[in-house]
Amino acid sequence: ELTNASLRLASDGLPVVAENRLGPPGAGLRVEGAYRMTAIKHALQRDIFTPNDERLLSIVNVCKAGKKKKNCFLCATVTTERPVQVNVVKVKKSDKGDFYKRQTAWILRDLAVVDAKDANKENPEFDLHFEKVYKWLASSIAEKNSFITCIWKLNQRYLRKKIEFVNVSSQLLEESVPSGENQSVAGGDEESLDEYQELNAREEQDIEIMMDGCEYAISNAEAFAEKLSSELQVLDGANIQSIMASEKQVNTLMQLLDEALKEVDQIEYKLSSYEEMLQSVKEQMDHISQSNDLIQLSNTNNVKLLEEIEFLVNYLDLSKGHIKALTDGDLSSSKGIEACTNAAEALLQCMNVALRPGHEELHAVRQQQQQFRDLREQFARRLTNHLNNVFVQQGHDQSSSLAQHSIELTLPKHLPFHRDLLRYAKLMEWLKNTDREKYEGLNKNYVDYISRLYEREIKEFFEVAKIKMTGTSKEGKKFGLHGSSGKLTGSTSSLNKLSVQGSGNRRSQSSSLLDMGNMSASDLDVADRTKFDKIFEQVLSELEPLCLAEQDFISKFFKLQQSPALPGSVVQTDSNEVDGGFVSRPHNLLGDKFSVPSEKEEASIIRSMMIKVFRCIEPELNNLISLGDKIDSFNSLYMLVKMSHHVWTAENVDPASFLSTTLGNVLVTVKRNFDKCIWNQMKQMEDVKISKKSKVGILPFVRGFEEFAELAESIFRSAERRGDLDKAYAKLIRAVYNNVEKVANESQKTPRDVVMMENFHHIFSTLSRLKIACLETERREAKHKYTEHLQSYVIYSLGQPLEKLNHFFEGIEARVAQGIREEEVSYQLAFNKQELRKVIKEYPGKEVKKGLDNLYKKVDKHLCEEENLLQVMWHSMQDEFIRQYKHFEGLIARCYPGSGITMEFTIQDILEYFSSIAQSH
Repeated sequence: ELTNASLRLASDGLPVVAENRLGPPGAGLRVEGAYRMTAIKHALQRDIFTPNDERLLSIVNVCKAGKKKKNCFLCATVTTERPVQVNVVKVKKSDKGDFYKRQTAWILRDLAVVDAKDANKENPEFDLHFEKVYKWLASSIAEKNSFITCIWKLNQRYLRKKIEFVNVSSQLLEESVPSGENQSVAGGDEESLDEYQELNAREEQDIEIMMDGCEYAISNAEAFAEKLSSELQVLDGANIQSIMASEKQVNTLMQLLDEALKEVDQIEYKLSSYEEMLQSVKEQMDHISQSNDLIQLSNTNNVKLLEEIEFLVNYLDLSKGHIKALTDGDLSSSKGIEACTNAAEALLQCMNVALRPGHEELHAVRQQQQQFRDLREQFARRLTNHLNNVFVQQGHDQSSSLAQHSIELTLPKHLPFHRDLLRYAKLMEWLKNTDREKYEGLNKNYVDYISRLYEREIKEFFEVAKIKMTGTSKEGKKFGLHGSSGKLTGSTSSLNKLSVQGSGNRRSQSSSLLDMGNMSASDLDVADRTKFDKIFEQVLSELEPLCLAEQDFISKFFKLQQSPALPGSVVQTDSNEVDGGFVSRPHNLLGDKFSVPSEKEEASIIRSMMIKVFRCIEPELNNLISLGDKIDSFNSLYMLVKMSHHVWTAENVDPASFLSTTLGNVLVTVKRNFDKCIWNQMKQMEDVKISKKSKVGILPFVRGFEEFAELAESIFRSAERRGDLDKAYAKLIRAVYNNVEKVANESQKTPRDVVMMENFHHIFSTLSRLKIACLETERREAKHKYTEHLQSYVIYSLGQPLEKLNHFFEGIEARVAQGIREEEVSYQLAFNKQELRKVIKEYPGKEVKKGLDNLYKKVDKHLCEEENLLQVMWHSMQDEFIRQYKHFEGLIARCYPGSGITMEFTIQDILEYFSSIAQSH
């Protein structure tokens, strides 16, 4: 109790200076240090570890080595609950008070190494290796050794010697710590570690009563200690006497203890036997558990093995029926094709199965895969040979029916051939996915066979079209062309031999505006042009469905995607690609086993195949266009409309298709021919020559333009696009205007104004009748020129019958213009009243009528009959004559006022003169 009281006083901060007189010098200080550490340990246990269900086993006062000394405590603790957890806790005294706080904690199992620095020499430094190395400096070597010993014992008990102790004395680890220094860790079990017991309430009460009975218990601790010691000796003596007095009872107690020890030995023996039995049972249970684990593992392995086998059997097994279909299946009947298709798809599924890791190492799997490859190769070879035979046979069958279509202007239909081959479409898709080389070979063979067949059919078709255009072969021989060398260029048949020579029995239809202007409507032979138009339309109408059907078949049969390009795109083809191999393959579309062509690339493949199949269409169309242009250059109008319509239709279906591209290329040729035709007409206008001995009248190219416009409007009435015609109109009308003016300037027989007036009147009438929107400006211009030159001619002509009178009044107007007043003109010598009367007398009514009659005859000679402008002209002259008469009368009234001078004829006389002259003629 005294010892516990001393410890309590030390923990409460009171000085404990008692010295053990029996001990050596300095022992009091050690006792005081021990009391202090015990008090700190008690405080830490109470304030920090007890609330956390932990027990403090050892403590050491440390600071970090090499740094400013900030003292803290390292504590070794264990938890009170199981499983036991051992910790090393760093505790630091708070800066704001006299209490301690938990700063850091490490689990002891994370401690790897304890380094005491020196095993032979005392050193307060030591290192603890957790996740990193912590270097510490202990306040005393005894505390360090005590702490390391505690850690060693905890390692032995709980961690099975996991921690490595370096530079630690083996004697320190084997022996217990001395009893005087931190005995709290001297024991080997938890009970010896827990030597400190907290005072209970009764003990505290007894100590307080004892201290109250002594006045100097606190002021003189040494005297109080001697008093307690003496009282303790008295009590010890009393105890010894009591023990000696009760020797008999002690002996009895010892006997009982011996018997108890025997009973304990028997119990221990039984417990040992029970433990052996339990150990045996445990071993048997462990063996059973291990056996159960092995059985469960075996069952799991068997289930997984069964799953793998079922997977291989289900996905790598091909039925005998499928194998027989692949090896011996009939590829000519529908049922046989269906069976082969199903078998090929099943084979493809087997070959495309995603094997799991390790399957490929199995011999049976490798053997099955090799069988699949052999079946694929065998069936691909059978399918390729059969389809090649079908291509050849179908080509022969189609050729046999070619003669039936040679008479009529129709192309043989390939629908039955396509329908028969489309039964193999799925097999072609299978071949495309499994053997690209054979698939490509079939592509090339099909193109080779079918291109030769189409070439024969299309050439015969165009031969019939050319014969129908020229009538019969006999008519073709006597067909005449301007400037022709005598042969129809570009034809691939007997039409090459047609001799195209000039013939007097039939006019040339290599027309121009001059020819049209010199021909009547009956001479135009509209029937021939209509026939040509129908034949050309029939040719295009036959080619269009043929190309579309073939392209659709190629897409379906060879499983190629048709990807329509954007409108306005231009398809570029390589001549090597068309004339050489099957497909230009910059990316090795069909040669690479693992590459999959994109939709754009597949569309390019279709176009390449179509170009190869129909390689003769564009040349034959160009030859036909050339022939039509030689027959009649105005046929280019018909061809332009028809070709534009078909190109527009094809572009709406697929702008990038072969048909759209080919017709677009041919349309370019037709436009060139059309532009050439227009240029030739303009050239012929420039080269026109007029007769110097006869009146000009309506120029041939003016009349030709009228008939050209009528023909063009009838042809382009239902055309979708007429931009080319509007451009041609603009060029032609400008050339007509320029050349009319040129001819008028060069005309010697007919006055310039008459040539301009008549021709522009004709042009104005034509444009007003046809109502061509793009030539509205030119129509107004023609009207203006006609009116202008009509007025000019009238003014010029009327100056002839009253020439002197005109000169006289022109002189008066000149004087007035010079500044002479009108009423003073009569005072001029040349213009006095006598001169006026003299001039007027020269033109009596009879002379005026005679002059007008001569003027009528002269105008009649100048004007042409077909334009019928004489009466218009005569009426205009009448109006102009009356206007001049009124002008002369006005001048006389203003310049000769009050003279009474008048003309010798009146306006009424003028009207009678003009009327009687017109009626007499």
